[in-house]
Amino acid sequence: MAPSTEDSPAGIYFSELLEKDASKSTALAAIETLMSTLEKSKATTVNELTDELKKVVTAMQSTDYSSTSVKSASELFMRFISLASLDLQTFDECMKVLKERGTRFIARVAESRQKIARFAQPFIKNNSRILTHSYSKVVLEALGKVAASGTSFHVFVTESRPDFSGSRTKERLDSIGIPCTLILDSAVGYLMESIDFVFVGAEGVMETGGIINKIGTLGLAICAKAMNKPVYVMTESIKFVKEYPLNQQDIPEVFKYRASTLKENKNLADEHPLVDYTPPQYIKLLFTDLGILTPAAVGDELIKLYL
Repeated sequence: MAPSTEDSPAGIYFSELLEKDASKSTALAAIETLMSTLEKSKATTVNELTDELKKVVTAMQSTDYSSTSVKSASELFMRFISLASLDLQTFDECMKVLKERGTRFIARVAESRQKIARFAQPFIKNNSRILTHSYSKVVLEALGKVAASGTSFHVFVTESRPDFSGSRTKERLDSIGIPCTLILDSAVGYLMESIDFVFVGAEGVMETGGIINKIGTLGLAICAKAMNKPVYVMTESIKFVKEYPLNQQDIPEVFKYRASTLKENKNLADEHPLVDYTPPQYIKLLFTDLGILTPAAVGDELIKLYL
């Protein structure tokens, strides 16, 4: 997605990180932007620094990248760097500790996709037929690593309208030699009986264990459930969000629409939402850097992250 034209310097820096590295996730770019702010900050008190970081988060959310991913990653990063006691004699000592924690956090996040790929690998057998939706960098990396190990499988990819992001997935799979077929979104029901399982990514994992993801994920998951096909989600734990939606109307508007759309004060009834909410009952397992989780375990993990 293109960045908003009204970006602040922090928003521009955040957008440039994503434009320069197509493999970088929105969540990781958000953390790196906050870390850059931390390293350059001229704040003299913890309150000043906190206000500065909050303004950076607002700037990132004013771009047209995933607000869900920005929110989750930013909250967890700020929580992590201030987790232990900061009862130090000087603010300089405090800043040093915060920067050290920030560096450790980024290093941990950088290893997330490799861990997820390792957890997913035993589930993908030779001749597996996999259905995926839209464009997920973590799913692509996992599939690439499994294919590189010698396992042969076929991937079916939905077009994922209205932005045809599934076409990008097919291009990527073609480039690394994984057999794949691009299908119409409306062909999911026809194809579902012949596939083995569904792999999708997530823009955010809710406290319920459900996910916010590209529009169409819910319909795909309902169809899979009806035909007894498991739906597996691949996602980094930095996408865990302290939100508890019960239905589509509970999804915050900043998650559903681009920032530029909200700024234009359009009649949202005339706008297609970019994402939908897939409740936990349609998800079999989540492959995360914390391990393989059931949807019910997400709430417990969030409690641990925010203790």
